Amino acid sequence: MDTQLKKGVLEMCILIQLGKKDMYGYEIMKIIQDVFPEVYDGSIYTILRRIHGEGYTETYMKDVPSGGPARKYYRITDSGKKYYSRMMTEWSRMTESVKKLIDN
Repeated sequence: MDTQLKKGVLEMCILIQLGKKDMYGYEIMKIIQDVFPEVYDGSIYTILRRIHGEGYTETYMKDVPSGGPARKYYRITDSGKKYYSRMMTEWSRMTESVKKLIDN
């Protein structure tokens, strides 16, 4: 898969997960890698840092029940929800267009 296309899809997948619930980085990474096993850990963290820098997520620290070190959790912001909504609209349009080409 083209690198730029993959980055966009991974970004959308991360926002999908964060739209469901707040998550910490490793948790997000494992879910994404279950679907895209060829994706490196660093790719996920790079995207998380970028979307955080763009204001689409915010972070907070949360203690671990087992007494380990606190984890950094990501939460989607209102701006991130709007961005995610635009991404999903564009994705739907694009996949419908490709489907039309396939079906014709």
